[in-house]
Amino acid sequence: MTINEKQDEIIEEFDLFDDQLDKTQYIIDLGKKLPPMPESRKIDANRIMGCQSKVWVEGELKDDKLYFYGDSEQTAQISKGLVGLLIRVLSGEKPEDIAKADLYFIPRVGMGNLITSLRAGGLASMIERMKAYGRAYSVSENSH
Repeated sequence: MTINEKQDEIIEEFDLFDDQLDKTQYIIDLGKKLPPMPESRKIDANRIMGCQSKVWVEGELKDDKLYFYGDSEQTAQISKGLVGLLIRVLSGEKPEDIAKADLYFIPRVGMGNLITSLRAGGLASMIERMKAYGRAYSVSENSH
């Protein structure tokens, strides 16, 4: 699936819920499904600054595709769900596609109504970190 196909799938899933609380619970449930990140990777270099809770994201290039790993502290289930959504959309894609991805699913699912402004800042920081990985690996790939 392309980045946009994955986003369209997420939009369809969120459209099944009428209630904001149900959407929020869905984000939490997605976070619970995210595999835990090894403690050894929960280092300051992988930490997303700007989040009200501790959130970590790391990217790894394998076979010309960028794969992401993420986690949050136990008490931050919504943040972990947000990381999970971003990983679902961006992980396994080409770095240049990640770097230029338009993540239109975020406004389309009404994320602004679901998360606080502090979390929105953290979400923006998560997106920026993942796109930075995309840019970094695009540049290094093209310099060979």
